[in-house]
Amino acid sequence: MRGLRSSALAGVLAAALAAPAGAVQPDEMLDDPALEERAREISEGLRCLVCQNESIDESNAPLARDLRILVRDRLVEGDSDEEVVDFIVARYGEFVLLQPTTGGWNWLLWAAGPLMLLVAGGVGAVYLRGRARGEDGAAALSAEEEARLRELLRDR
Repeated sequence: MRGLRSSALAGVLAAALAAPAGAVQPDEMLDDPALEERAREISEGLRCLVCQNESIDESNAPLARDLRILVRDRLVEGDSDEEVVDFIVARYGEFVLLQPTTGGWNWLLWAAGPLMLLVAGGVGAVYLRGRARGEDGAAALSAEEEARLRELLRDR
């Protein structure tokens, strides 16, 4: 019984230690722990182009593996973290970033939600104010139209 508990504990411990590794395969890992740590940090910020809601560090897709290897190759060649990210973005576009920048035309995307909320609030306020005044958009009847309406109602 004791052997069963210790082997179960060892299994749980091994699973817990393996969990932070994500989808990174042992053959991808760099020998230098500092470079490997940098590679992991960069990989956590890059989107898997297949899964689209996972980082390449978490994804098991073949393209994510290729990107992880590319990141490590660039680091081994001596690129800085920014140079590696710039290289990947130049090749695959800004969509590959899990946290897109707010520069360039992206400011429009970041501002679109709050701007639409303000516009909708303004339109709603104007509508409610007009409705409270009784301005429903219907024009008043002319004297001839009122007379014709009375005539039609009398015929009933």
